[in-house]
Amino acid sequence: MATETWLTIISVALFAMFVGEMISVYNFMINIPEDDAFMRAFAADAKILQFISIGIGPAGILAGVAFIMSKRYGSKKIGGMIIVGGIILLVGMYVCYSMLDKIDDHYITDSVKYSPILFMVLSVPVMGVGAYLMKLKKRRPKKQYF
Repeated sequence: MATETWLTIISVALFAMFVGEMISVYNFMINIPEDDAFMRAFAADAKILQFISIGIGPAGILAGVAFIMSKRYGSKKIGGMIIVGGIILLVGMYVCYSMLDKIDDHYITDSVKYSPILFMVLSVPVMGVGAYLMKLKKRRPKKQYF
């Protein structure tokens, strides 16, 4: 397989990893025991920033590089995988956003509240880039007559 295909596969895996990490942190904040004083001091801001830097940042960069590498000839396979990555991000962030009501107000910060909304909005351009790549037709090379 070509390099851009592997980059797109890794990008989709990183999108899925980021969604899994975010859901696990939100689930953790829902299920913290009341009597555990150590866990009551938990702050999710640093974890969310860490997950952004090791998950969604590289995933977006790899999807962008794969797009740039294949935009000259178009690829339904690569475009489809980029769309799948955007769908994974959209659905995962919707799940995180739906978990906000169950989290104790002690743990709700701006990053906890607004991160799912931000990444739901950012998933739309990711899917748009994938759709553009799927619609792109292969260019015919110019014939050299002389």
